[in-house]
Formats: sequence, structure tokens, C-alpha cells
Amino acid sequence: MTVEIKKLSNQDLDTFIELIRVFEDVFEMKNFVLPDHKHLQQLLAKDSFFVFVALENNKVVGGLTTYTLEQYYSILPVVYIYDLAVLTNYQRQGIGKLLIASLNVYCKEIGIQEVFVQADEIDDYALDFYRATGGTPEKVVHFTYPLNTPPV
Repeated sequence: MTVEIKKLSNQDLDTFIELIRVFEDVFEMKNFVLPDHKHLQQLLAKDSFFVFVALENNKVVGGLTTYTLEQYYSILPVVYIYDLAVLTNYQRQGIGKLLIASLNVYCKEIGIQEVFVQADEIDDYALDFYRATGGTPEKVVHFTYPLNTPPV
């Protein structure tokens, strides 16, 4: 199996949508409604939003999305991995590790201070995965404040 890791540009809307469909499948997102293409295109065009995909024979088999956060403690920004998934049939073959490694190389080159990601405490597979890719765990509690329901 030959997998190519690619950082998407604003010209790669169809590939980005393919990745969102991977997320929908892997995360078992019931009743998911894809936002309109204009919104996704605008997001993809932002310099503060990175998308990396894993391709096998030009088919998206995995990927990750990130947001760049400017800091006030440092002049260097940090990057937050928002989503990372690999299709079930392609898991445990090193694709996730390739995605993390590619992101880290890119972020180091552009002067990012650190990359971080959240994982649920009960998700042993994710915790083991992030440890295996060199991540250092921190014990935190995540709070959310649901404010608006996205339009359907």
C-alpha cells in the first residue's frame, strides 16, 4: 500500500469534502448535514486552517484538520488538531502517524511553537495513538457551552 500525505490548498474543495465524509463515517455522525460549499471553500482558504489528507490511489483514506491560535504569552502561534480520522479498513497501518509527522514537520517549518490535541479519557486507542506519536499527555477537563444549534 502506497499512501501519499498532502496538505490541501484552497483549490482542493472536493478532496476536503471527501475527508469530511471520512469523518462522518469514522465518527458515526448520524443525521450530519454538510455545510454549503461556499462556507467550506472560505474555511479552506484561511491561512489559519490546515487540512492534511492521506491518499491511496487518489482516494481519501484519512486526514486531519487544524486551527492556528495566536498567543499572548509568545509571539509563536500554536496549532490545535481538531479532527483526525482514518477509515476503519486502513487503521493500524501507520497512516495516522504519517499524518501527525507531516503536520509536525510543516508546523516546525513555519514557526509554530507547539501542536496540541484533545482525546477523551475513555478512548484508550486514541490515548495510546497520541502517546505512540510522541505526544505528551496532560490531565485536563474540557467544558463546553452549547450556544447555538447549526441550521439544518
